[in-house]
Amino acid sequence: MKSRLLAGIAALVLAVVGAILVVSYAQGADARAVQGLEPVDVLVVAKAIPAGTSVEALQPFLATEKLPGKTVAPSAVKTLAGITGKVTAVELLPGEQLVAERLIAPEELQTSGSVQIPAGLQEVSFQLEPQRVVGGRLAPGDHVGIFISLKSGGLEAKPEKETTQLTIHKVLVTAVQRAPVATPPAQPSTDGTTPPAEDTSLPTGSLLLTVAVNDVDATKIVYAAEFASIWLSKEPLNAKDSGRPGIVTKPEVYK
Repeated sequence: MKSRLLAGIAALVLAVVGAILVVSYAQGADARAVQGLEPVDVLVVAKAIPAGTSVEALQPFLATEKLPGKTVAPSAVKTLAGITGKVTAVELLPGEQLVAERLIAPEELQTSGSVQIPAGLQEVSFQLEPQRVVGGRLAPGDHVGIFISLKSGGLEAKPEKETTQLTIHKVLVTAVQRAPVATPPAQPSTDGTTPPAEDTSLPTGSLLLTVAVNDVDATKIVYAAEFASIWLSKEPLNAKDSGRPGIVTKPEVYK
């Protein structure tokens, strides 16, 4: 009886010791696995960043994440400290690592984003709200239609009428500039991480557009910017031109 009791106690002790050894090994394996991944803190885009955003305005758009070393780009930026006077070369999307190649001098941005100006044309700039600029989704190289609206004077026979006309077709956009809007960083989720969220916010702030036109059309744009109102459509070179509706007044809207 006594020997059986001792044997039972010994078996229990061995079981406890074995369980402790298994747990210790598992914990050690996890630690070794994490150590093998060499986690690194890097800056990741949490909210879409427009091209041309200055380094000084980047922080609200970024989050610091710990990533396995093997997945971190060699030129990944770990901190903005010491980086000044640069801007983003292209639009940065949520989830991508911020790498040094994406940060360039402002003059390089103008060069890399430049568009060849056709001979004989000149450039003119004007400022509009996003809803007048296809939701702000224009880029250098696009072509637009320019609508001009006059509160009066558009028709000689009826000068008191409000009028709108698609006045200039398929105009080449050579530059699009927008002021970056600082937004608060994404809120951490319940598990403590900060997953990048899709940017579904409406565009805000005015856009400064530069287009290439002839001297006559440049004069019309300047006049409209000073005394009338302008609206744009995205009008690719293969867009159909029906030749209508010409000048639109209230009666033509319902025809």
